[in-house]
Amino acid sequence: MKRKDRRNRRRPMAEINVVPYIDVMMVLLVIFMVTAPLINQGVKLDLPQAQADPQPAEDNPPVVIHIDKFGDIYLDSGDANPQRVDQQQLFERLERVLATTANVQVMLRADESITYGRIVDAMVAAQAAGAPSVGLVTQPPPEESP
Repeated sequence: MKRKDRRNRRRPMAEINVVPYIDVMMVLLVIFMVTAPLINQGVKLDLPQAQADPQPAEDNPPVVIHIDKFGDIYLDSGDANPQRVDQQQLFERLERVLATTANVQVMLRADESITYGRIVDAMVAAQAAGAPSVGLVTQPPPEESP
């Protein structure tokens, strides 16, 4: 009888069951696929097209002023999504960022339908806040196919 009991005992299984790991990976994949489009939020702009060399990379991310086609101003200081501001808030927030961060670039992205005066107002606010210069962001022209 002792021999029979030994045969019925289960031997240790030396295989790893990977099905639960595959299930977890599939759930994570679905979560990332659903949330990825939501992460890239911004202001929709039709940038003017121009040939320009890209700016050299800096240690600090640039502060970007966005002006949409309705003339609304948004400030993206790199810490959150662009926040809508008025002219006074733009000045105050830029002044705060420029005072606390060294060597930060200030860039301006404006919709191509915005009047020049609105762009100049944003540049004046940046200059008054202490920005040494303001770069203009453009969209490269589409490449022509031969």
